[in-house]
Amino acid sequence: MFLPLLVPALSLAFVGLVQGAAISQSVPNPDGSYPDVSGDFRGQGIANVASGMLQGMPVAGSMSATALVTPAGGRSRLVNLTAGAVMVLVILLLGDLAGFIVMPALAALLILVGIRTFKPELVKMVWRTGPTQALVMTMTFILTVLIPLQYAVLIGVGTSAILFVARQSNKIVVSRWIFTDGTDFPRETAPPRELPPHEIVVLTAYGSLFFASAAVFEQQLPTVTAASHGSVVVLRLRGKEDLGSTFIQVFTRYADELHAVGGHLLLAGIGTRILGQLSATGALDAIGRDNAFAATPRVGEALTRALDSARELLDEGTAGEGE
Repeated sequence: MFLPLLVPALSLAFVGLVQGAAISQSVPNPDGSYPDVSGDFRGQGIANVASGMLQGMPVAGSMSATALVTPAGGRSRLVNLTAGAVMVLVILLLGDLAGFIVMPALAALLILVGIRTFKPELVKMVWRTGPTQALVMTMTFILTVLIPLQYAVLIGVGTSAILFVARQSNKIVVSRWIFTDGTDFPRETAPPRELPPHEIVVLTAYGSLFFASAAVFEQQLPTVTAASHGSVVVLRLRGKEDLGSTFIQVFTRYADELHAVGGHLLLAGIGTRILGQLSATGALDAIGRDNAFAATPRVGEALTRALDSARELLDEGTAGEGE
């Protein structure tokens, strides 16, 4: 009994959230500001829980009601409460007369609402934003004509999520920072394909470090070969707030490869959350607790400390080979 209702319920929830987000971002408040979408979502959730406990229908933001109320001069949320109270009175006191309202009048009202809610300038903006946004908009529009609305919205949301993950996974970029003597400003270049011996290589990652981009990130790291002995790789992670298990495994594998040839992996600018993740998973012990440098309010301080440690490790490795 429960499972057949799961997909329709999820679809209706997405429809409600999509309508609420659309209204919040398309209809500003009287002062020109836009509502808080998260606050609207919380309000819808609380209202639906209360409605469900009272055996009521699902509730959500209404584009049609907004399109009617706003041009009519509505300025606050009291408009909806007033309209609801009027509807209750009409149904209770004038129910028989309301039945005389002919369907063509209701059809005309829906046509008017559709015209007022359709905004060609917004369609053009979405279309020009990029192929991904244009594809999702076009596909969702076609599906809303061919299949029930709730399923069309569900497919559109799922497709958008898949395209987002695919797009973000290919956006990760690893660059090398080269610090020239006499200047504090690094020169940014592409990382070497193979890690050179007895050298400090500073790398920084641009993009989101989540599981889907781990493979792309790992491919851009300099390959550790038998000739890479004694090198130190400093990976700058400032601004990264979270690491998944997939990325932690990438770090530990790369650290093991460096250790096998007498090298080291240093992590600079680590946030408190990432430091806790590395410690809890045991990755910090594999990399070396002395090779992790926590971020500080002063930008560049953790990287400077990591570079000082890298120079010491490089000197120790060179001296050891000389002996």
